[in-house]
Amino acid sequence: MLTAPSARAAESLLSQGRAATDSSHEGPGLTASAAVDGDLSGTRWASEWRDPQWIQVDLGAPADLSRVVLTWESAYGKAYEIQASDNGTDWRTLKTVTDGNGGTDELAVSGSGRYVRMYGTARAGGYGYSLWEFQVYGTTGLPPAAGGAVRVTGAQGNWQLTVDGKPYQVKGLTWGPSVADAGRYLPDLKSMGVNTIRTWGTDASSKPLLDAAAANGIRVVSGFWLQPGGGPGSGGCVDYVTDEAYKSASLAEFAKWVDTYRNHPGVLMWNVGNESVLGLQNCYSGDALEQQRNAYTTFVNDVAKKIHTIDPDHPVTSTDAWTGAWPYYRRNAPDLDLYSVNAYGDICGVRAAWEAGGYTKPYIVTEGGPAGEWEVPDDANGVPDEPTDVQKADGYTKAWNCVTSHQGVALGATLFHYGTEHDFGGIWFNVVPDGKKRLSYYALKKAYAGSTAGDNTPPVITGMTVQHANGAPAGAEFTVGADIRDPDDDPLTYRIFLSGNYATGDKALVEAVWRSTGNGTFAVKAPERLGVWKVYIQAEDGHGNAGIETKSVKVVVPPVNGTNLALGRPATATSAQTGSSGCPCTAAMATDGRMDTRWASDWSDPQSIQVDLGERKSIRHLQLVWDPAYAKAYEVLVSDDGSNWRSVHTTTSGNGDADDLDLAQTARYVKLNLTQRGTGWGYSLWEFGIYG
Repeated sequence: MLTAPSARAAESLLSQGRAATDSSHEGPGLTASAAVDGDLSGTRWASEWRDPQWIQVDLGAPADLSRVVLTWESAYGKAYEIQASDNGTDWRTLKTVTDGNGGTDELAVSGSGRYVRMYGTARAGGYGYSLWEFQVYGTTGLPPAAGGAVRVTGAQGNWQLTVDGKPYQVKGLTWGPSVADAGRYLPDLKSMGVNTIRTWGTDASSKPLLDAAAANGIRVVSGFWLQPGGGPGSGGCVDYVTDEAYKSASLAEFAKWVDTYRNHPGVLMWNVGNESVLGLQNCYSGDALEQQRNAYTTFVNDVAKKIHTIDPDHPVTSTDAWTGAWPYYRRNAPDLDLYSVNAYGDICGVRAAWEAGGYTKPYIVTEGGPAGEWEVPDDANGVPDEPTDVQKADGYTKAWNCVTSHQGVALGATLFHYGTEHDFGGIWFNVVPDGKKRLSYYALKKAYAGSTAGDNTPPVITGMTVQHANGAPAGAEFTVGADIRDPDDDPLTYRIFLSGNYATGDKALVEAVWRSTGNGTFAVKAPERLGVWKVYIQAEDGHGNAGIETKSVKVVVPPVNGTNLALGRPATATSAQTGSSGCPCTAAMATDGRMDTRWASDWSDPQSIQVDLGERKSIRHLQLVWDPAYAKAYEVLVSDDGSNWRSVHTTTSGNGDADDLDLAQTARYVKLNLTQRGTGWGYSLWEFGIYG
């Protein structure tokens, strides 16, 4: 049996007899209109003798373009571009020619537009550009989106999203894995009942993800990134009032990819920007901030209008981090079809904000779920108290219930986050870190698919405790424990991780040195680096599930037995900072027994600090507690008279924090000869302890 090919509208000559204009022409009989009159040998357009030059034709309506034919007179273009536009002002390139040789150029193109032009950049000779005929072929009108048009339908307070005329509730997750892994993970999302994923950027790399999504019956909220995206702390300060180049380039780029993917069955809607209204507060303040927020949302509206001219079959939205952005959208972006918001712990407050604001557009939640790091109280160590696995799962359930309870207004959600990173942020937010499914995964599956009956579910960890959480000595063991149970009575394996996010800024998780001590307790070696760390218990059931719990532990200077002979004794140094933050920082502050005062040197090599013990004393241990400005290379010297010194320890691999050195010496003076700094700053010691 033969299968008929899919139907395709036959192309037509669209340019003949249409209005045409040019950058210049040699005379009254050589105007642009002569190149679209159908006469291939009697009339022509000819430009002035300089570069660049152009000729354009108005097709009268948007068209799907397939072919452009240029019939050159002897004065031809060696290099030129074929460009398309929706408004005659903003152009996108469909084809570039750099080796033109005259005659007839027949060029296949792909794209759409109402206006088409030849933009010549290099002539073949000393004359201008001259065309007997400029012919544009294609089909008028935009074909409907594959898989059906997406619409926001209904009226105030009674809206719904439809796909091909059928109701569509967004049941989604934000997308984290690489595009290369789309085929691996999207079937799993489908099994969860997910019908939508959200991305933050759309470009050439998006096609495999869109293809895999469509193959699994999933649609994509396709994002476009604008600076300063990502809300508080984000970079990239654009001046939306004056930076026309940035706005023009962004508009052209977005239009290019909308035109590329507008008929793709994987597209659900377009999302312009992410958290920039809030993020602009990192760039501006006062009246300038208000001007920028108004200019930004006005530009978002320009993008929405442009997208609608290219793709009338998919809605346009814009995301911000707070509902406080919505008044700007209401005032400046009427062409948005719906609003979007990222809301975590306060997701249930979105409805109240919408009702209080009297808004006239529906919305979706584009990020949300458990409370974020910025929303929770600090723990006893002064760092955000991360919710438990159980609390996170409950957070997703609560979030979905709040979205679905706002019927006729909240059209669904893409909750955060289907990511596989096994790091600090991944443990906080990802439902499948390292590919392991957590309680949150199953909470979402129950919300979206309606049931988790028959599923093997993760271990549940509760009541985690950390021994010496407020003061675990560096390098020493401390104990962590928890009540760990598996609902399916699977045998469990354990892993213990540490994160230095708050101590070092490194968000990676490293496996700790640990040992099991039975009954859900583990002895863990504290890091050598001082500061607040996170310790994680991870229990795995052998069925691809994991329970993960975390608490903080403050790593402190190890205690030293014996008497600190340097306490309160005279100390001198080659230099001491006086005017920097927290200073003066004199040498005596390194021997005052306090961990909130320090000695700090000038920012140069070498430097030294020495202590006079008053008389010869027996020394068995030295403890140097460094500020972040530490010594990479230094020498310890002792003396009986302060003039004749002998070296007792040398290192070229210092790494800061606390250096504990065992010595067996008798001396009155102890000196550190500091020869190489570990940072760009000077040398700085909280304490210079000498123990006997």
